[in-house]
Formats: sequence, structure tokens, C-alpha cells
Amino acid sequence: LQEQFKPQDIVIIDQYVDRTKRSADHTFFGNGIAGHIEFAEPVCPELSELAYNAAKKILDGNNSNGEVHMGGTYLNMEGPAFSTKAESNLYRSWGMDIIGMTNMAEAKLAREAAICYSTLAMVTDYDCWHPSHESVTLDMIIENLNANTGNAKQITKLVCKRIGELKNNCKCGNAAKFAVITDRNVISDQLKKDLAPIFEL
Repeated sequence: LQEQFKPQDIVIIDQYVDRTKRSADHTFFGNGIAGHIEFAEPVCPELSELAYNAAKKILDGNNSNGEVHMGGTYLNMEGPAFSTKAESNLYRSWGMDIIGMTNMAEAKLAREAAICYSTLAMVTDYDCWHPSHESVTLDMIIENLNANTGNAKQITKLVCKRIGELKNNCKCGNAAKFAVITDRNVISDQLKKDLAPIFEL
């Protein structure tokens, strides 16, 4: 959505805006459990820094056309149709940086499950606001997608090798500690069992 984030660039997202209509599907709460997580800072700063450094190393080593950017706001749109030009320009005026149809659900569920989470947003093309959009071909998008996929595999492998470097000074692991506000006595045994890997109920 912004000129500085060009195709084959990688953006380490630090904020999200949800424009989907499926927010009820983006939670482990419900079914008799009311809960609220703190989500002002939706990604793990330690994991994001690790991902940034790994992405820089891989792109520099590959002499890639892309650059790595630390920080950006991801707008999660409702698919499957792409944006109208009016929508695209509206999102730009809001200061949104990257647009896509995934990520918001994963970010919310990871926070509820007290899992460290980060997003590597890999740019394939400019949204329809951009003057070059009409000249973008499917072949160009596939070429960018393939380049991004190759980089993503290498970055993920490197992050996994270095995951032990995390100091766990983030708040992710305690995110759900005080989230559930429902009286534990009214939560069914089956639901407690189902959610045991995530919540201590």
C-alpha cells in the first residue's frame, strides 16, 4: 500500500487492522468462556528482531532485489475479491502499509495461546492504487511469489536454528494468565480438558 514497500521486499509487521467479518472465528473464547487478552502490541518483539536479522542475512547472502523493513501495519481485508481503487486509497490514507487476506486470526490465536508470534510480510505486487498495477501480469506475480517462497524457506530455517537465542523477556507467555473472567466453577469439565493446552482453567 506504500511506495517504499516494493515487490520482493519483506516487512516485519508490528501492527494489524482487522477489516474482516469473521472475528468470532479468531478466538479460543466463547462456548461459555468469556475472556479478553491485551493486544496493544500484537507481536513478540524478540521473535520479530530475530526474524528481521535472519531476513537481512538471507537477502544479503542471496543478493536479492528485496529489502527488509522493521515495522509496518498490516490491513487484513475480507477476501476473496481484491480491493477497489477507492478502498485501496482509503487504506493508504489511514497509514496502512501492507494488505492481505490472512494473519489477523493467527496473531490473535497465538496471543491467546501465549505463543510468541511474528509476521514476515512478503510483497508480491503493489495494490491497485499504484500506477503500475494495470501492467502487472500473472507471470510477474508468480515470479515474485516464487522468489519470496525461496527466501521464506531459508529465513524460517535460520530462525529455527536461532530460536534458542530468545531470552523470553517478552510478555507473550503470560498473555492469557488473567484473560478468562468466567467463574471456573461454571465451566464444563469437557471444555476445561479441551482448552487445557492453552488455558489453566
